[in-house]
Amino acid sequence: MKPLVRILFCALLLGSAVLAGAAPTLAQNPPPATLTIPPEAQPGPAFEAEAATRAYLAQVPPAAKARSDAYFEGGYWLLLWNLLLGAGISLLLLNLRWSAKLRQRAERITRFRFLQTVLYWAQYLVLTYLLAFPLAVYEGFIREHQYGLATQTFGAWMGDESKGLLVSLLLGGPAVALLFAIVRRMKDTWWIWGAVASLGILVFSILIGPVFLQPLFNTPKKLDNPRITTPILSLARANGIPVRDLYEIDASKQTTRMSANVSGFAGTMRITLNDNLVRRGSPEEIQAVMGHEMGHYVLNHIPKMIEFLLILIVATFALLRWALARVLVRWGEAWQIGGVGDPAILPLVALVVSLFFFALTPVMNTYVRGQEAEADLYGLNASRQPDGFAQAAIHLAEYRKMSPTPLEETLFYDHPSGRNRILRAMQWKAENQRLFAPAAAAPEPPKP
Repeated sequence: MKPLVRILFCALLLGSAVLAGAAPTLAQNPPPATLTIPPEAQPGPAFEAEAATRAYLAQVPPAAKARSDAYFEGGYWLLLWNLLLGAGISLLLLNLRWSAKLRQRAERITRFRFLQTVLYWAQYLVLTYLLAFPLAVYEGFIREHQYGLATQTFGAWMGDESKGLLVSLLLGGPAVALLFAIVRRMKDTWWIWGAVASLGILVFSILIGPVFLQPLFNTPKKLDNPRITTPILSLARANGIPVRDLYEIDASKQTTRMSANVSGFAGTMRITLNDNLVRRGSPEEIQAVMGHEMGHYVLNHIPKMIEFLLILIVATFALLRWALARVLVRWGEAWQIGGVGDPAILPLVALVVSLFFFALTPVMNTYVRGQEAEADLYGLNASRQPDGFAQAAIHLAEYRKMSPTPLEETLFYDHPSGRNRILRAMQWKAENQRLFAPAAAAPEPPKP
């Protein structure tokens, strides 16, 4: 373990040095919380959606556009580096028989199979975390500071990382042990029951997220600002949404990003704004964003997402059933893995699953992007704030590439691109000009 300790120590020093010696390169100068509509986007007989879209995109300075493009495009490569690193770690644990040694250590500590799996998981989780730590520091801390998107010190960032590791340890251990118990008991149909159990674990995680997990990292509080809450709660009532309160989290202690989300499931579902949106967003922008989030609720996107994930989970377990049997025949003895019910097989499971989901990235992105597009349209119809929606998209230009190629958007975007979101908002505005300038948009009545 000494080499791992040295890796961790070097990464800590690297992170501290970067924080002390480099200032953020992406300047954050929040615009005033007011809505400014470009002349080309003003309603009238000459209004044209494409021209209005170009006018909004022109509000992003060229230097800021170049930085956000570079940041987002760098994320394409990080998908590959994370895959390769994860695959390398899995192969390392298997070929050096470290995984088998972790299982043997757990067996020496206790004779109970369930606890053996929990102990194996704890060792596996810590070991893989340490091996992947240098890339995690770069991706989650150094790079975010380089682009001016992070506000945390390295100590605070490590605090959140430690909390996440602890949550994975406490919740992941019993979950993994349950799945291996199913595999050992259901020798022929384990992949079916494993998929069912995995769905249950997923739903449980979504259910407890807003109430028990989110407060570990951010402090949620009821938003008590009538200027913001009154129109949004009115919007919710008008759309049949049983929301009595809005929540705000202190995301500014970690990031400069503006966001909101619908989280939870059934009785724990809630709508949450981060404080960056509350502080920097205009009333029109906040209403547009909230209309979008209400769209997720009304359109049942969380249940639909669970259904979609069920299909992926079943496909994943079917692939595991096919792949593990074949790989174990060839390398199982060399890796000292006793079968699919042996916890030491976990690195192989992680390798197969990561390759499968990497290949499915465009499929998953396309499904989520479709839901987001539906919520965009619902939000426009509910809030009637197309210019607020365009302003929200401009704010996202701080860390998203606004005008990707169609192939880029298909492969890498889990939301519609900023350009497409603004264009759709302006197309909606073009069809609803009477809401903004009745005199200019309404045709003259025919003369008798």
